[in-house]
Amino acid sequence: MGQPSYAASNALVYLTYGAFLATGLWISWLWRGQSKADFLASNRTQKAFPLALNFIASALGSGILFTYPEIATIAGVQGLVVYALSSALPLLLFGFLGPIIRRKCPEGFVLTEWTRQRYGVVAALYLSLMTLITLFLYMVAELSALQQIINALTGINGLWAVLVQCFVTTIYTSLGGFRISFVTDNIQGAIVVGLIIIGAITVGLETHVDKSLVRSSNLLDASLLGWQLIYILPVAILTNDFFISGFWMRTFASKTDKDLRIGTSIATVAVAIILTFVGATGLLAAWTGAWPGDPPQEGSIAFFLLLEKLPAWVVGIVVVLTVSLSTAAFDSLQSAMVSTGSNDLFRNKLNFWWIRLAVVLIIFPVAVVALKSPSVLQIYLISDLLSASFIPVLVIGLNGKCHWWRGFEVVAGGLGGLLTVFIFGAIYYGNARDGANLLLLQQSLYVDDWSAFGAFVAAPIGGLLWGFGAFGLRIGVQWILAKYRGRRFDAFDRSGDEVQPSSARPGDRPSDEEHQGRVPDAKAPSTSGRFL
Repeated sequence: MGQPSYAASNALVYLTYGAFLATGLWISWLWRGQSKADFLASNRTQKAFPLALNFIASALGSGILFTYPEIATIAGVQGLVVYALSSALPLLLFGFLGPIIRRKCPEGFVLTEWTRQRYGVVAALYLSLMTLITLFLYMVAELSALQQIINALTGINGLWAVLVQCFVTTIYTSLGGFRISFVTDNIQGAIVVGLIIIGAITVGLETHVDKSLVRSSNLLDASLLGWQLIYILPVAILTNDFFISGFWMRTFASKTDKDLRIGTSIATVAVAIILTFVGATGLLAAWTGAWPGDPPQEGSIAFFLLLEKLPAWVVGIVVVLTVSLSTAAFDSLQSAMVSTGSNDLFRNKLNFWWIRLAVVLIIFPVAVVALKSPSVLQIYLISDLLSASFIPVLVIGLNGKCHWWRGFEVVAGGLGGLLTVFIFGAIYYGNARDGANLLLLQQSLYVDDWSAFGAFVAAPIGGLLWGFGAFGLRIGVQWILAKYRGRRFDAFDRSGDEVQPSSARPGDRPSDEEHQGRVPDAKAPSTSGRFL
């Protein structure tokens, strides 16, 4: 590989970080007088194109350089197309559901606020816990991927890049909050799109495909795994996007519903194209003979094996792209975790400086775990399994006719889905230990059996079955208690504390307070739905 010199690598990495730090500090200075509400969220402030750039930057990360080329080497064109579309199309969900949830919960800026109003405190705290775990896992995955990429592409120890990135994003995020993350993501998103275009053209011109390897690779053929992924990936990614607070914060930040729909549509197309281009490097690595190599290498490093055949300046572009991707994704996750914790756990009553301190403190456990370089794909899959169990029982409450669905069913269904995965694994493998390991997907997604497919079938279906079982149990107990106490059985009545949709129509002009995205005194709404 035409690896840049040690001095050039240092310059590329640290000058890029320096530019982002300077930009972040400058914008933080301009907004030094912002309120706590603006620090945590920016409701009703953003037009379509900035939203699109933000969704693009938040949806990507340096981990895509591992995962998408890997799936191309295993499941071929079929798997790559399924993965790219499964990752991009769920962004349209925010354009569809965002206006609905915003009308039901206009003061909120994360999904957990609607959950609290609809299902009560217990269900909201359960979702908050799942959300914070997901954000933590994604932050770990991002830093782990960054370290491995810097180690592979430069002569620099990836540890230092991880520490510098943590320092840079923590500084400007602690000073500027969500608004600074939004602006820097606009800049980083534009840089990423530009570098992807340059990289795609360069790789196309500099690589030479061996047609005999195309025929013998079988990567153009359909496969069992490819067909399985048509179900697994949409379920996994669609449900997991509900856990990403950064997406919901950007949804609530849209100025109008039209801006949101346009922004998510642009982002969907752009993300699908970008991920397809990145994943295609796995195909090119196989068709140029760079992968699997001698001795054979893992498909996750196919992208980097391809780079060994390209000039040093191309690698330099990829280094800058990696830093931009990672910084954009990481500061979004950082701001989302702090805003989610402040809203869900402390009801936005923490002092401004305690919130800023939280930004600093959360970075230490993330960095420690990330430096162990865990599998990026496995981290994503664990998070996906959690969401696949919980989200199906959660979204039932979006239907106004299901006012009888309570938080008890949601929590029971979420936990029951995971239990169902364990039961399936124990039966499939014939022992409880392997059943428990299936919850961690230790054999990854790309195995030549039905274990992963079965896990992602068991999670949502099991969750729904346990949820309806819990519903039956609750209704039965409440009926017995009503008869015993001589009271009217009212479990199917519409509760007075349930959140009703706003009377405003989608096209109505938002109020001045909504338009400014301010929650009075930065206090979260006190309305709470029913758990039982």
